[in-house]
Amino acid sequence: MSSYKYAENLKETVKQLSDFHSLEELHHQSCKGEVLPSGQQLRELIALCRSLIFPGFYGSPDVSDKNLLYHTGINTEKLFDLLVQQILAGLLFATDNPALHNDPNRLEEQAEQKAVDFIAYLPEMRRILSTDVTAMYNGDPAAQSKAEVILCYPAIRAICNYRIAHKLLTLGVPLIPRIITEMAHSETGIDIHPAATIGEYFAIDHGTGVVIGATSIIGNRVKLYQGVTLGARSFPLDEHNNPIKGIARHPIIEDDVIIYSNATILGRITIGKGAVIGGNIWVTENVAPGERLVQAKAKQ
Repeated sequence: MSSYKYAENLKETVKQLSDFHSLEELHHQSCKGEVLPSGQQLRELIALCRSLIFPGFYGSPDVSDKNLLYHTGINTEKLFDLLVQQILAGLLFATDNPALHNDPNRLEEQAEQKAVDFIAYLPEMRRILSTDVTAMYNGDPAAQSKAEVILCYPAIRAICNYRIAHKLLTLGVPLIPRIITEMAHSETGIDIHPAATIGEYFAIDHGTGVVIGATSIIGNRVKLYQGVTLGARSFPLDEHNNPIKGIARHPIIEDDVIIYSNATILGRITIGKGAVIGGNIWVTENVAPGERLVQAKAKQ
């Protein structure tokens, strides 16, 4: 089929799509041809992190005590190279300083240091993720082993991505943390913002539809069921009626709290230590420690 018959139609569309003024903020223009962070390479980065944290379960299945040092060394070297590339891409994307674009070596040194700091944290990340695996195994009578939890449970993949992204965010890496958690969102249906603060022994059962907002604070030994939302109740507006960013607007969930399916917790409220929130409940006020909040039974 020839396009000549429709040349004028196509030409007009090309003209409209090429109108720079119509793009506003929908167009990214690099200063020196720098590439954006790569989704494909970030997926590889996540796979390498998982293989280092859970060797044998992710990556090569041939890992043993005899070759663990070799596999760890190879994967760490690959991870460092990927981290430097992607962190540098994120730093270049986020900066408006022309001098840094003209001298990317200055940013590359930052990227290398952030990559080293991230890799140095991996043993601690493994320890924390092991507590999450334990919490999910102990809390689910259907789980036959911790190996099953690591291999099968989408919540572990989502939480792993979150802990990777959260560490990168605390190291001052822009853009990439959000991409990594949104990859987990697409993969698992679990939406955890990388800026949320989450303690140890964290469990999400089933998981689909869980939403954890950016300023949420979650303590230790907290368990969420599917469909739970830790969200914002309202957004204070500036003089232009745009939401004011950066303010604390999501719940604080203290230690040993259980929140059952489809509960919605909104605003900067506190759910006290050991509280239980029943399913399908809308909560916008503080809940006292140890309180059990359930739906009222219909009168007969």
